[in-house]
Amino acid sequence: MMEIIVNGEARQVAEGTTLDALIASFSLSPKAVIVELSGAIVKREQYGVTMVGPGDKVELIQFVGGG
Repeated sequence: MMEIIVNGEARQVAEGTTLDALIASFSLSPKAVIVELSGAIVKREQYGVTMVGPGDKVELIQFVGGG
């Protein structure tokens, strides 16, 4: 296990965790989320191959519909 920061809070995740897996752990849809990893926006098609590392800072920004 390793510690990362997600939306400002420390979180323990398994080594080798991809952004897809991290998003799923929050019950979010990858199609409705923008991910910033250590200051850089990650393209949606890279979520499945981009792994988080110890100390990474991840911001998950979810689109919310309204009217």
